[in-house]
Amino acid sequence: MKIYKVLNNNVAIIKEADGAERIVMGKGICYGKKNGEEIPASVIDKIFTMSNKEADTKFRQLIQDVPLEHIELGERIISQSELRLGKKLNEMIYISLIDHIYTSVIRFLDGVTVKNVLLWDIRRFYRKEYEIGLWALRQIEEQFQVKLPEDEAGFIALHIANAEMDEETMHNMYEITKIMQEVENIVKYHFRTAFDTEDVYYYRFITHLKFFAKRLVENITYQDGSSDGLLDIIKEKYPDAFRCVEKITKFIEKKYSHIYVIRAFS
Repeated sequence: MKIYKVLNNNVAIIKEADGAERIVMGKGICYGKKNGEEIPASVIDKIFTMSNKEADTKFRQLIQDVPLEHIELGERIISQSELRLGKKLNEMIYISLIDHIYTSVIRFLDGVTVKNVLLWDIRRFYRKEYEIGLWALRQIEEQFQVKLPEDEAGFIALHIANAEMDEETMHNMYEITKIMQEVENIVKYHFRTAFDTEDVYYYRFITHLKFFAKRLVENITYQDGSSDGLLDIIKEKYPDAFRCVEKITKFIEKKYSHIYVIRAFS
C-alpha cells in the first residue's frame, strides 16, 4: 500500500485505485517513511473507512493527538457494542468515545473524577449499554492499570446510546435521559409503586418513553385526529392512568412549553 499522507508514526492515509481514501494504523508503520512510499500490508493492524465526511475529518484530527493504544481499545469497545446490540453504530462514536476514554484516563491520573448525576437512571434506561460500559472499564483497567469509577461506565453507556440514534438526536441524549427520569418519577409517585426493571412491561414503557422524549426535544408533534376516540375510551376505562398523564402534561407544559402530552401518551 502506498502512503498518500503520513499522519504520525502509527497512522497514514492511503488512496485506493478507485480514488477512495482509507486510514490505516499499525505500530510504527510510518516511522522514517514519507508520502508516496510503500507500507507492507502485513504490518497494518487496522483499516478505517468512514462514509460520513464529518466523522472522517474529525477522526483524522483525533488520531494525530491520541495514542494508538487508546484508539485500538476504543475500536474494540465499539466492535463489542455492535456485536452485543446487534446493530451498526453511528460513525461519530469513533470520535466521541475514543476521545472520552483518553481524556477520562488522563483526568483520572491527574486526580480528577467527574460525578455522573444520571448514573442510576442510565443503569435502568440503557441496561445493555451500561453492561458494555462495565465491560469497557475492565478492559481499560487491564490495559492501562487504571480503575475508573463506575460513573464512567454510565458515560460510556450514553455514548453508545447516542450512537444508536441518528446524528441530530446524539446531541440531545442527556436531555432525553433527563426527561425520561422526570416522567418516570411522576408515574412512580402517582401510583405509589416501585418498578420491576426486569419486567417486559417496564421495558416497553421505557422504550415508549424514550421515543416520546426524543420527539419532545426535537419539537416533533403528531396531528392525528383519528386517535381522539381512543383517548376518550382510555379516559373512561383508565381514569387513574389518565389523571397521571394529566400531571405529566402539566409538568411538560410548564417546563418545556409543550401542550400535546396527553395524546402522545395515549
